[in-house]
Amino acid sequence: MRTVVAWVIILSTITAFSSCKSKKSKDLSPKTGVAYNDPHNGGLQINRKVKETPGPGLVAVEGGTFVMGGSLNEDLGFAHDNLKRRVTVASFYIDETEVSNADWLEYLHWIAQNFPEDGKLYYDALPDSLVWRHSLSYNEPYVNLYLRHPSFQDYPVVGVSWEQANAYCQWRTDRVNENVLRQSGMLVDYKTRAEQNTTGDAFNTEIYLNGQLKGEGIDGPRLPKDNRPGAEADARRTVRMEDGILKQPYRLPTEAEWEYAALGLIGNTVEGNIENSRTYPWSGLGVRSDRRKNQGRMLANFKITSGNNMGVAGDLNDGGDITVPVMSYAPNDFGLYNMAGNVNEWVNDVYRQLSYEDFEDFNPFRGNVFMDNKYEDAEGRLLAKDKYGRPIKVPAKAPRKQTWEELQAANGADATSTYAYDARGSEDEEMKELYGKTTLINNKSRVFKGGSWNDRAYWLNPATRRFMQQDESNAMTGFRCAMTMVGNVFGPAPGKTKPGSRRGSYH
Repeated sequence: MRTVVAWVIILSTITAFSSCKSKKSKDLSPKTGVAYNDPHNGGLQINRKVKETPGPGLVAVEGGTFVMGGSLNEDLGFAHDNLKRRVTVASFYIDETEVSNADWLEYLHWIAQNFPEDGKLYYDALPDSLVWRHSLSYNEPYVNLYLRHPSFQDYPVVGVSWEQANAYCQWRTDRVNENVLRQSGMLVDYKTRAEQNTTGDAFNTEIYLNGQLKGEGIDGPRLPKDNRPGAEADARRTVRMEDGILKQPYRLPTEAEWEYAALGLIGNTVEGNIENSRTYPWSGLGVRSDRRKNQGRMLANFKITSGNNMGVAGDLNDGGDITVPVMSYAPNDFGLYNMAGNVNEWVNDVYRQLSYEDFEDFNPFRGNVFMDNKYEDAEGRLLAKDKYGRPIKVPAKAPRKQTWEELQAANGADATSTYAYDARGSEDEEMKELYGKTTLINNKSRVFKGGSWNDRAYWLNPATRRFMQQDESNAMTGFRCAMTMVGNVFGPAPGKTKPGSRRGSYH
């Protein structure tokens, strides 16, 4: 009997010790031993329970190294603008499909509901449906029908410029984060907000995180507890970035990300080696399926030959006279649809023919201008807002963190700056006076990739690249959004230990 009691005591002691050890690694700072989330010692809140997940519509793409431009096995235009170079792309998220007409109509509807008196905002967001017009073609029906008719709702939106695509990404970021907060009770719910009958006070993620969007009629009943010393027992605070509740911004993918995702080489990787290269987002050198069920069918929507957009009646090849629904054809090995054909897709980069000469080998990107938020009150850290409640962006005044005194001066009346904020252009000498005469390239020339319903198979190769001015559009170009991945959703690397453990961590 004494032996049994002794073992019970020993087991209880071990359990208690394990519990204390678990609590220690979880709730105490490993560097100072001070407790996290304790209102009596400052109330620092560290959230160990956050699990990173993609935003709505996105697919996780595991990053890695690849040869950018490596799939280009011919250069029909002799452009020599995507020569081979090895780069590494960090893991990221990207839309499973192209942005559809239904997605864009949701955007337009939101603008009409929240800013009903602002005709310019709505008009600027409208796609240019006149891109369907051609003097020798009868495409007029698409002008009025393509965007709004229900039969086209799942087709990719076209006629959108790079600037409009970026505006959509910013709008989508705010709507996703607003929905997270309203559904979780951290902002008033949609019904309450509708009953308030308010317009023009749209939610913005950056303004909210800066503490400039809060108070009665805005805060929900389930805000996080305020652990600061002196706070009342039931005091609440707004959500912070450190809580891990809000999503990162949606954006256009970089050219490197887009090309990496389109190739989908993860399907050809065995034990760290890529066994077979690819010319298209699928294996093989052809554009037709070799599977018995669909043998001979086209794997993408493109212009087969001159005058042949879809095949012969009764036995159509790709079935797309113009575009097709965004989930048509088989996805690539990352699970992404239509990374070749259907519509070209805008990427974030400025076009330069010699991008391959000046590039970083990790997350390469050419985007010209670093932007910062403008302060309305620098000392009080209040951001300046436009009439839509969005932070006003200005070119960066410094390459690195300024001193407090420099920050105050930079936002004052005597603000001066000699910083060359066009840093992402690698100090390109842009000859504006030559644009339209001897060159069509400037800092507003943006890359698009992927090929479209009206392009030949050559442009289905992910390494091919073309450009348009960022305020231009056509009936062959749409886009999809991306999002930066934080942390490592694919699991810890071999030997990785959890925070608070005594073993060395893997880096």
